[in-house]
Amino acid sequence: MEILGIDIGGSGMKAAVVNSQTGEWLTPRYRIETPHPAKYDHMLAALKDIQAHFSWQGPVGCGFPGVIREQRIQTAANLHKSLVDKKLGKEVAELFGQPAWLINDADAAGMAEVRFGLPKGQAGVVLFLTIGTGIGTAFFTDGKLVPNSEFGHMIMSTGKDKFAEAEHYAADSIRCREKLKWSEWAKRFNEFLNAIYALTQPDLIVVGGGVAKKGEKFMNHLKPPCPLSLATLQNRAGITGAALAAAEQAV
Repeated sequence: MEILGIDIGGSGMKAAVVNSQTGEWLTPRYRIETPHPAKYDHMLAALKDIQAHFSWQGPVGCGFPGVIREQRIQTAANLHKSLVDKKLGKEVAELFGQPAWLINDADAAGMAEVRFGLPKGQAGVVLFLTIGTGIGTAFFTDGKLVPNSEFGHMIMSTGKDKFAEAEHYAADSIRCREKLKWSEWAKRFNEFLNAIYALTQPDLIVVGGGVAKKGEKFMNHLKPPCPLSLATLQNRAGITGAALAAAEQAV
């Protein structure tokens, strides 16, 4: 099935037409800047831009950085509060005039990696992390998604009597903002890995998002508490997974 996959991120909105059976992209990626501020009306205008670019007549899958419940946005921590409680899935369907499905962006990326990136038959608990503007997580048991696992918002100790959300301490955007060396950032990321392992006890952790392309800069500084690998789909995962999620709803 051919699906238009859209990945809404904190800095960019990306889209491509995807073969949901193989994960192959059938068009080049189209990217526009995420509106700032990312108010709801601005977001709809950006989606109209994507619709006009593709002139698409078919199902649409859309990954969004927040909790999604019944196709409604529940949280939008890294975007704008005006998005909360909006039925974006319905709006996308009406905008494109086609069936559409809204899913958490990390869940979408994790679905793509589990389906097309990991070795076939990977069993047990897999924790997929997207490290970029924030920290997204996707949690799988024997290949089945447990949706909306927002572990990037768990509270961590960042020093004596100091605490912060994990993504405000160990996201890649924090590394850039605070001008941390890769070894310094890896120390923080190690702390996050140990904390999340204690909570979830995964058999495998997969690291995706923007940092997955830079593994040579930090992997040798990590001391993971369980097997850890870099995502193989890298920045293709979000679009591919959004399309995959829409295809599963269409079956």
